[in-house]
Amino acid sequence: MGYVFDFDHRHERPPMELKDLLGGKGANLAEMTSVLGLPVPPGFTISTEACRAYLTAGWPAGLDEEVAAARARLEERMGKRLGDPEDPLLVSVRSGAKFSMPGMMDTVLNLGLNDRSVAGLAKQTGDERFAYDSYRRFLAMYGRIVLEIPGEEFDRLLEAAKELAGTDADAGVPVVLLRFLCDSYKAIVERATGRPFPQDPDEQLRGAIEAVFRSWNGPRARAYREHEGIPHDLGTAVNVQAMVFGNRDDRSGTGVGFTRDPNTGAQGEYGDFLVNAQGEDVVAGIRNTLPLSALAELFPEVHAELLEIFARLERHYRDMCDTEFTIEQGKLWMLQTRVGKRTGRAALRMAVDMTSDPAIALSRAEAIQRITEDHVEQVLHPQFATQDLEVLTTGLAASPGAAVGRAYFSADDAEAAAARGEPVILVRTETSPEDVHGMLAAQGILTARGGLVSHAAVVARGWGKPAVVGADALRISGRRMEVGGTVVAEGDWLSIDGSSGQVVLGQVPLTAAEPPPELQTILGWADELRTGHLAVRANADNGPDARNARRLGAEGIGLCRTEHMFLGEDRLPVVRRMILAETEEEERAALEELRAVQREDFRAILEEMDGLPVTVRLLDPPLHEFLPDVAELELKRATKGLSEEEERLYGAAKAWREFNPMLGVRGVRLGVLKPGLYSMQVRALMEAAADRVAAGGRPVVEIMIPLTVARAELAEARRWVEEALAEAGASGLEVRIGTMIETPRAALRAGEIAEVAEFFSFGTNDLTQLTFGFSRDDVEGRMMSAYLAKGLLPANPFETVDPAGVGELVRLACERGRASRPDLKLGVCGEHGGDPASIEVFAGAGVDYVSCSPFRVPVARLAAAQALLALGVVKDEGPAGVPA
Repeated sequence: MGYVFDFDHRHERPPMELKDLLGGKGANLAEMTSVLGLPVPPGFTISTEACRAYLTAGWPAGLDEEVAAARARLEERMGKRLGDPEDPLLVSVRSGAKFSMPGMMDTVLNLGLNDRSVAGLAKQTGDERFAYDSYRRFLAMYGRIVLEIPGEEFDRLLEAAKELAGTDADAGVPVVLLRFLCDSYKAIVERATGRPFPQDPDEQLRGAIEAVFRSWNGPRARAYREHEGIPHDLGTAVNVQAMVFGNRDDRSGTGVGFTRDPNTGAQGEYGDFLVNAQGEDVVAGIRNTLPLSALAELFPEVHAELLEIFARLERHYRDMCDTEFTIEQGKLWMLQTRVGKRTGRAALRMAVDMTSDPAIALSRAEAIQRITEDHVEQVLHPQFATQDLEVLTTGLAASPGAAVGRAYFSADDAEAAAARGEPVILVRTETSPEDVHGMLAAQGILTARGGLVSHAAVVARGWGKPAVVGADALRISGRRMEVGGTVVAEGDWLSIDGSSGQVVLGQVPLTAAEPPPELQTILGWADELRTGHLAVRANADNGPDARNARRLGAEGIGLCRTEHMFLGEDRLPVVRRMILAETEEEERAALEELRAVQREDFRAILEEMDGLPVTVRLLDPPLHEFLPDVAELELKRATKGLSEEEERLYGAAKAWREFNPMLGVRGVRLGVLKPGLYSMQVRALMEAAADRVAAGGRPVVEIMIPLTVARAELAEARRWVEEALAEAGASGLEVRIGTMIETPRAALRAGEIAEVAEFFSFGTNDLTQLTFGFSRDDVEGRMMSAYLAKGLLPANPFETVDPAGVGELVRLACERGRASRPDLKLGVCGEHGGDPASIEVFAGAGVDYVSCSPFRVPVARLAAAQALLALGVVKDEGPAGVPA
């Protein structure tokens, strides 16, 4: 199989299924051409395989010949040749990766123009101004993208020409100035490269193809992929397509349209349009656009045809589609389609609506699979807490949610401020792909120009960042902006509302959003699907957290960290008395005092989780964490001196200090040294459970021994727990006793450990640290970003579980544990329990539940259902049914 495919090439499978080979754009162009028969300018796609070969070993052998043959077929079909001085063919050269990466890679338009063919274009069109406008666009784009000359050099001259012509619009620049711009642009190229601008179309085409290949590894593309979790080794396809011109005259134009509103999910046309413009003008935000509905007045026949195409695309793709189109002297051409990006609110509404739309007929399982982690997070975004505001200006509401931060006017400054810990609002005239690092760092984005499908709007929506665009009252100059008579300097506070478009000077209080009803519909469907297969619990350490977890749908507590209960101001002195106790009586007295407060803590949690399981982990951290810092005490000792109590604390802190606390006296090891501590906790827990029973409650208690590595160790700890249960008179309550699996040895010896455990809970945070030999606190701050940038790790293993290492240990422990005890209950309580990709790994291993922070519970409920569908554990019953 070769590298190059015409849009109408006959593939063995529908082209829309070939995104691995043709990229998303190429696959959909082929689908529109060969399956749907839509008006698409002809062209060809250079596959992702060619890009991967180029990035590995340079220009692939045989690619020149394949491109030349495809170019000849395109020229024959169009009846024109690239570079022809009489009637030239012009082409666009566009990227198109498997996954949509809006604006992150490069495009070259009007390729094929040179000093001779521009005259032929003027002659054939009878429009010299159009020809030289197209040439100056090509010169600037080729110079910036292929020859890597800073775009500001070209932009500065264009702005000067518009000022000289007394116009704000590109279309207002007369032909005499366009000729001057073309000559000036060529001079910039020769000055920057030492060579004249290339006149040979073959050289132009190869240069553009190589530039698109190179842009796959550009910094903005890599940053986008890292944020989106897109693999770096996919490569991009390149699409070479005959040009059609929206900048011919006032009977021409270009636009971007969605088949539904990507902000709200409402049915009906949505998008932006410009008369007498090329496509890049719309997405670049250089000119403020008209709404798509304006087509009905300006081009009524085209508008009707476009709406009919929108309906066909939705039926065919069974989803909301994003399109690009051009009108050339009254004729409509479709340049691209793809399943469109959308806000969380829109995604939820569309997923639910499309289950009852007979033209699409989604099943509930398909609707669940349409929703992402980001969609759920977005609908929980904060909003302005008050509407009593002095609004500085209003722009277009491009991406929902409110954000508050300090104003910064360049991507570099925004990134640096965020690194210092400042919340940032990135303010730009318009954003470009070069701003992606600043956009990533910002809490919100504000631009003076651009429409609802400008770069800033599309990227912000995709990332769930609040954005206001097209606030054309802003006058930005250097590190400040002016609105009316108000000056906003760098570092001043701004508040923006991406749902209303409001911009406010200062810090507006924020409040949590009200999620749309469709969220509960989708989560309810997800719960139906995963019931009996994979439960979702929460990690919670007190009554309010437990209440919030249950409100968000948690089915119990998978991890109650009792050490968190000891850190309060009223508990820490008691813990220290227990550590400093010199006699058994002193230690027992301190433990009794702690038992009383722990009992109240447990009672509150059991009350909130009545009828649901609560897994209580006995004390885990090293005791030195409850003691003052040794270095601080040494400094005070040397300068001011220590009190008698401080001297005792100093001695205890030195005695308990460890070189590597993570591997020291913690977990069950602490219980071996101080068994009374664990006994006290068990008694407090069972007394709280007894109180709940007396009050008519139904406590469900599980006691977890942390950090065990051997059967004998867990058996000894189990003995202490059972003795404490007997002392507490807990015979009427069923209590499970289990352990955390958080070391590689425990995972490997899970079979024998299961003989004395009724459940395992995988502590994947420590299991990751110990499997990799990484100290999380050190590695994430210093090393991880370099490892990810170099592709040495596919993802941060502390965010997404490592399936080949840590995931394999979890699978092995599940198999060996259940081989010893078939009814062994299995859960995950590390932070990975709220990560969708990790949940799929755990579901594949056969765990019974995952546990995560309360605010991640909705994401985990959704992800659990999606994982079960992906693994085939449950099936989709089709459009009319409910997933089984």
